[in-house]
Amino acid sequence: MKNHTAKHGNVLERVRPLTHQHEKETQPYGTIVKLPIGLAESACKASAENLNQLLADTITLRDMYKKHHWQVAGPTFYQLHLLYDKHYKEQGELVDLLAERIQTLGGVSIAMAHDVAETTNLPRLPRGRQDAPAQLSRLLHAHEVILFEARTMARQAAEGGDDGTNDLIVSDVIRTNELQVWFLSEHLVDVPLVREN
Repeated sequence: MKNHTAKHGNVLERVRPLTHQHEKETQPYGTIVKLPIGLAESACKASAENLNQLLADTITLRDMYKKHHWQVAGPTFYQLHLLYDKHYKEQGELVDLLAERIQTLGGVSIAMAHDVAETTNLPRLPRGRQDAPAQLSRLLHAHEVILFEARTMARQAAEGGDDGTNDLIVSDVIRTNELQVWFLSEHLVDVPLVREN
């Protein structure tokens, strides 16, 4: 580790940081650096590609939850405000798991907002505020898109012998999204608060 100061004669002089370094990429996006994990390179590449799509959609869904957390209104404000934040945090955990799996496969995880926006399969939300039923409907649609692609990707990973990716998608992505769908759907059931006898 370099010192941040250097001695010249009797005077200590601060060493300047080496800023503005713009080296070439060490690994281009979409490529695989083969790691010794007992999987064929073709399986690693296919899983990394699928997981990056799933990652882009999960990042988008996570951000949808935060938008709705800030903008929800109405008689169920408190419950939805807390639920949206809980789901946001759970989707954030999935983002980390997906990105780390891509890196484990020797790939490069998608990360920047503009790349995510270009890659996601989820429809873009309006900038303005929407009522709670519209928020819930949009979230449910996003979950359905993710669940459909996740099931397809889990089967492809299993067929390629990639048990780690299959397990991540089934045990974490699918189960988390299914549970969140249940919690959201119950807010759209039309049941009276009080029933007459």
